[in-house]
Amino acid sequence: MPSILEPGEIEAAASSPPFLYLPPRDLFALRAERLERLAEGNGLADYLRLMAGLCRAQQQVFDDPPLTAPFDAQRFEACQQHGLPPFAADTLVREDAWQSWLDALLQRYVPADQPAVIDALDALRAAGPGQLRAWAVALVSGQYSLVPAALVPFLGAALQTAWSHWLLSVPQLQLKPGDSLSQCPACGSPAMAGVIRHRGKHNGLRYLVCSLCACEWHVVRVKCVYCEQSKGLEYLSQEDDRHSAEQAPLRAEVCPSCNSYLKLLYLENDAEAEALSADLGSLLLDMRLAQDGYQRLAPNLLLAPGDD
Repeated sequence: MPSILEPGEIEAAASSPPFLYLPPRDLFALRAERLERLAEGNGLADYLRLMAGLCRAQQQVFDDPPLTAPFDAQRFEACQQHGLPPFAADTLVREDAWQSWLDALLQRYVPADQPAVIDALDALRAAGPGQLRAWAVALVSGQYSLVPAALVPFLGAALQTAWSHWLLSVPQLQLKPGDSLSQCPACGSPAMAGVIRHRGKHNGLRYLVCSLCACEWHVVRVKCVYCEQSKGLEYLSQEDDRHSAEQAPLRAEVCPSCNSYLKLLYLENDAEAEALSADLGSLLLDMRLAQDGYQRLAPNLLLAPGDD
């Protein structure tokens, strides 16, 4: 049975844990491995394997990054002094440095023999810097309707690779909480999911995972990250013959106050779980919750909302 901290214990523990966890340097390779495993027996196997190949290309680009100007140290210091996200997505996405990461990804990615995929890659290669910028601005601001759905995973993958590289390029990173619980303190992007840790003295504490840079930041449990209400929260999971509802490695924290939900990974029940791959592997849960009238506010940059 997973360890559950009561509200008083949560608040007491929240004063001591590290605020930030940075992603590992093999993050995209780990995602690819998990997606391949999750594809087995999954109704969305072809899509999950397609995304696994894209994650492998992300890792190749991350390991051999394009030549770009170093991150502006003055800007970084100014942001830290004023408590602002130093890698602010809504600002940096307009400066086009990320586009070299898209170019590198398109060179490394070996497309599946699918006409829709090839057409999407051709469209990205043919687009000028202004069009790419417009699509990327729309994507990081959640305006998915302004981006052709087939382009979203490839644009999202390039942005993720660039921002994770920038995040890990700054030593001794110290950040302050964002304006809202669900806002990444590093880049200001919304959380994609939460992770309940399972080791050491911080067992049972929740960290949110950024949808863009993959930074993780501590947020106390039993509180909606969107409206900050605690009353009436429910925890729903997919039906699974291998796990009882109380031991499901992935559950959605459903808030009746704002009609939203956030997926949570319980590492005690699956120590190798990873947020992005687990999210993509549990899209049937999203469909169920959407049918019940709940809204998803957590983006996954490798998936256009409403995609088949």
